[in-house]
Amino acid sequence: MARPIWTGSISFGLLNIPVSLMPGERRTDLSFRMLDARDKSPIRFERVNAETGEEVPWKDIVKAFEYDKGSYVVIDKADIASAAPETHESVDIEAFVAADSISERFYEKPYVLVPGKKADKGYVLLRETLKSTGRIGIGRVVVRTREYLCAVMPEGDALILDLLRYPQELVDPGDYALPAGSASKYKISAREVDMAKKLIESMATEWTPEDYHDEFRKRLTDLIGKRLRAKGTKTRIDDEPPHREDAATNVVDFMSLLQKSLDSNRRTPAKQAAAKTTKKPAKASKGAKKAAGKAAKKAAKPARKRA
Repeated sequence: MARPIWTGSISFGLLNIPVSLMPGERRTDLSFRMLDARDKSPIRFERVNAETGEEVPWKDIVKAFEYDKGSYVVIDKADIASAAPETHESVDIEAFVAADSISERFYEKPYVLVPGKKADKGYVLLRETLKSTGRIGIGRVVVRTREYLCAVMPEGDALILDLLRYPQELVDPGDYALPAGSASKYKISAREVDMAKKLIESMATEWTPEDYHDEFRKRLTDLIGKRLRAKGTKTRIDDEPPHREDAATNVVDFMSLLQKSLDSNRRTPAKQAAAKTTKKPAKASKGAKKAAGKAAKKAAKPARKRA
């Protein structure tokens, strides 16, 4: 069972709702160790003085800000503590905004707010009020000594707390060269727009997150399993990239591609597509296995004669 990040309260106005801040995501990345290829010994990273080459113990390490090349100002623990926020165990909601007024780019990391003892009434009151008004709470929360901007929103029976990025952390899309203007400016015909709409509609389905899986992680896990069974011998997975008819040129016949896409995609739900990609390969028949065995024996006979 996951442990709470902290136990405190949601506060807005004069209301306080006791809650626990629980993890809202599960990391499934595979972690790797770095080894010396010569003898498979683990690599150890050391804290080394750049001038003397000697290892530096933790007690002699300080934090510093490099304000100019090679020039530093040292920041000690007392400085960091004085800048840290005083409250560590509350979600202080400062405003309520329309749920659709915040760009998805601001959302960073989810948590689940779980009501404390005898806090169900206040929890449900806030949850249902947010649902009926279409608003979410914007406030501040401290997670592991750092203060974050956050959003509190309803989702089913839960209140979700999502950490938000500050505006200065986001890159303005206008900083990049983007194709501005209407479709007609780029000589996109009404027929192309119509066919593109039909293609999108033919691929439309309900959002079911359980239909999507981390295929890379699965393939990598399978590869590790094969390597373990083979006692460390090298195993490779070779994939040929899918052939693209438009790969050789920048001149693309959109009408042709749209038509082919429509022809090959007649309302194929995402669940069926996912099932096709995860389908297990068919087992070889007994007859095929015998034929393969005979072929292998024939191939081995001349080799023994030459030896």
